[in-house]
Amino acid sequence: MTNSSEFGFKISIIGDGGVGKTSLIKKYTMGTFEKDYVKTIGAQFSRYDQEIDGDLINLIFWDIAGQDDFKFLHPLFYKESRAAIIVYSLEENDLGNDSYKHIINWYNELKKYCGIIPVVIIANKIDLINQSELDEFAIQNLVKENNFLGYFITSAKTGEGVIDAFNAIIKNLYYKYKDLSSSQ
Repeated sequence: MTNSSEFGFKISIIGDGGVGKTSLIKKYTMGTFEKDYVKTIGAQFSRYDQEIDGDLINLIFWDIAGQDDFKFLHPLFYKESRAAIIVYSLEENDLGNDSYKHIINWYNELKKYCGIIPVVIIANKIDLINQSELDEFAIQNLVKENNFLGYFITSAKTGEGVIDAFNAIIKNLYYKYKDLSSSQ
């Protein structure tokens, strides 16, 4: 007989449309990247199993559409989320600027429906900018002010930072709930 346990976590992936939420999930769960943008309609979910310390972690990633057309569905999609990843684009254009400005809006909406849950920020599309010109001061302050678990700079295209970002939130949940289950 083994002492392994099984855990299940729903993680919501949120942020403006076009920032790469679906691409990040596909890169993490399947190792693939599709260069053509396909708008998520409403939400879609991906199942993924991971093992940590001999325990099985059943993950469900909820990829929530960033377009305002689907905002009325958000309360349903957030339900029972144990953690969230807020994604914004590093592109130096309107999408990049707006998606960064909207991080707090996404966080406030998340808190409204889920309370305080662990949040990681992903700054995606590092492959589209000059990394040496990246100023991380603003995002570092935002993370600190809002008590987020941290932020990760990623590229869904190249895979840079993707595994680390997802594993940070998954390990946080695992160790939190592992401690809770062992103390009961």
